[in-house]
Amino acid sequence: MNITTTLVMPTYNWVQALELVLLSLKNQTQLPDEVIIADDGSTQETRLLIESFKKDFSIPITHVWHEDIGSTKEVILNKAIAIAQGNYIIQIDGDCIMHHKFIEDHISAIEQRTYLFGSRVNLKDYVVPKVYQKKKITFSFFSKGLIKRARGLHIPVLANRFKRKLSMSKKIRGCNFSYWKQDFIDVNGYNEDMVGWGRDDTELVLRMMHNNVYGKRLKFKGIVYHIWHKQASKTGLNINDTIQANTQDNKLVWCENGIDKYLSE
Repeated sequence: MNITTTLVMPTYNWVQALELVLLSLKNQTQLPDEVIIADDGSTQETRLLIESFKKDFSIPITHVWHEDIGSTKEVILNKAIAIAQGNYIIQIDGDCIMHHKFIEDHISAIEQRTYLFGSRVNLKDYVVPKVYQKKKITFSFFSKGLIKRARGLHIPVLANRFKRKLSMSKKIRGCNFSYWKQDFIDVNGYNEDMVGWGRDDTELVLRMMHNNVYGKRLKFKGIVYHIWHKQASKTGLNINDTIQANTQDNKLVWCENGIDKYLSE
């Protein structure tokens, strides 16, 4: 099986967090074949940070940017994934520090017609300033300021107990998610009719599931550490709930407003 990997991460005007994520990328035991940063309209500060990191990496880092017109995460992710050279996508958020074996863990668990979803440990608000100050990218079970710290236990031998299933899990998060690019394209990617925060990842997974793509949980490996921030506005959640309910009730595989418009013929 010839696997080439693209790490995709969305970001928006948060250079302190993005710097730590990129430092955790440098610390990986196995690098992806390329990185695409999907920028939802950040200022020049983000571009300058990315340019500085490009010099230190042996793999290409591509910065995909569009104008800031509000929260359009689904749009920028579709644009980024459309140009990905890898046939397998590993997706995190721009505020998630990767365990040093994160990429290796995802690659080790790849199966055909299967998406993977791993664990997220949250950092408490009071430790974030010190994390920034010390540029801290490694954590243990005993580190201060962790929420649900047991999720950070890295025990790969136990992870093998989890098998692929054709069902939706409440544990799915786009901040720790990987899949075959073709499986993503086959359901037309993220639904750009979604508004703001919420349901974009689970609605996508529902369509993949309806297209007979299985899910597999990565527990005890594939770990990220989520940097605390104020909760995003849930203004569009009612709209997104309605879209997801329609997808579920009608067993939809395809969304009309998706990635296809960015794909070259």
